[in-house]
Amino acid sequence: MKKLFVLLLSLIVVLAACGSKESKEKTVKIGVTGVDSKVWEVVKKEAKKEGINIEFVEFQDYTAPNKALSEGEIDLNAFQHFAFLDQFKKDHNLDISVIGTTVFAPLGVYSEKVKSIKDIKKGDTIAIPDDVTNQARALRLLEAGGLIKLSDDFGLFGGPEKIKENKLDIKIKPIDAQQTPRVLPDVAASIINNGVAARAGLNPKNDPILLENSNSKNVAPYINVIAAQTKDKDNKTYKKIVALYHSDKAKEALKEDTKDGEIPKNLNADEIKKIEDNLK
Repeated sequence: MKKLFVLLLSLIVVLAACGSKESKEKTVKIGVTGVDSKVWEVVKKEAKKEGINIEFVEFQDYTAPNKALSEGEIDLNAFQHFAFLDQFKKDHNLDISVIGTTVFAPLGVYSEKVKSIKDIKKGDTIAIPDDVTNQARALRLLEAGGLIKLSDDFGLFGGPEKIKENKLDIKIKPIDAQQTPRVLPDVAASIINNGVAARAGLNPKNDPILLENSNSKNVAPYINVIAAQTKDKDNKTYKKIVALYHSDKAKEALKEDTKDGEIPKNLNADEIKKIEDNLK
């Protein structure tokens, strides 16, 4: 009887210890637009060691992740840059905030028809993302390539109507960002987001015939961010995830994952605030 009592007592202690361990583990749901990222898999693995269980929730477009975050369906999201988030918050009156940054992913002009941006000819069609921030960004890139000139009041969210000079009479075709690689056979060129290009089997560093300059001061609004509900802005668990994203192991995975096509950006609170203030 005494041995049975000791055995039962030992079992209770073991179960209690297991239960205690499970209760200390925190689950964090992160909204993304692609779950095949090697860098996030590294972050997930390293977070597990810290008692953080990361679950990825995949979305098929750029509108759902912010709404899901605002409604508490997910805890964080990581898919957008400062400019996109700022405009989306204004349009939908959402109380979400940047808690950290990830990378700058240069936008590129891709083509199956020409080898150089200088080979674009009169009347050619160029596809661009149709969401308001990336559309403006794409037009800025075409201006940098010498194909068009934009009006002085173009700003961060100007559209094709703000083109003041188009000597080649280029036709601009705004389409859903996820579709920009698929139209390559049908247009002279297509401007494709870095991550979308990688998922389509393109090399975001070597394939573009024109690429955004990552050293330009104008690209700060397009640095990608991790967002949370504003009330969770200082959450230590979430901040730990941001830190893990910039660990050496994660950087190596990012380099492999993007073929060195994305540039890590680990901005501090003051740098983040400066970019946000400039967007107001």
